[in-house]
Amino acid sequence: METARQYDSKVLIEEAVVGSEVGCAILGDDLNLFAGTVDQITVSHGFFRIHQEDEPESGSDNSTVAVPADISEASRSLVQETAKAVYRALGCGGLSRVDMFLKEDGQVVLNEVNTLPGMTSYSRYPRMMAAAGLPLADVIDRMVSLALAGNGR
Repeated sequence: METARQYDSKVLIEEAVVGSEVGCAILGDDLNLFAGTVDQITVSHGFFRIHQEDEPESGSDNSTVAVPADISEASRSLVQETAKAVYRALGCGGLSRVDMFLKEDGQVVLNEVNTLPGMTSYSRYPRMMAAAGLPLADVIDRMVSLALAGNGR
């Protein structure tokens, strides 16, 4: 706390969550949501880094992302339904990636919501959608349609 207060007067303390990091790409509006295939991040050492700064296309030096996640079908379904519920509860529209932790007891804990997820060749969002049968061109078509309909917020 003392070290953190050297940088700011406000300090956020979070409970450590022991579990596997999973994510789910969501596309659509309140009534018609499409959930991508759940992915899972495995970190070999240190803190998670999605990619290396100098050559992001080469991936991360300490983590791998598996699509689909190496979890049970029931857990995948729970992650997708939780992601949809979070998306709706926050009033999201268009697209978002909902990141969560899957604990050993099967409980899902919200980590963060990325309201403008990466859309590069090495980004998680398009990889989750492609694994669910929705290639990037179709994702973009749906995003434009939602925006034109006023449902992409």
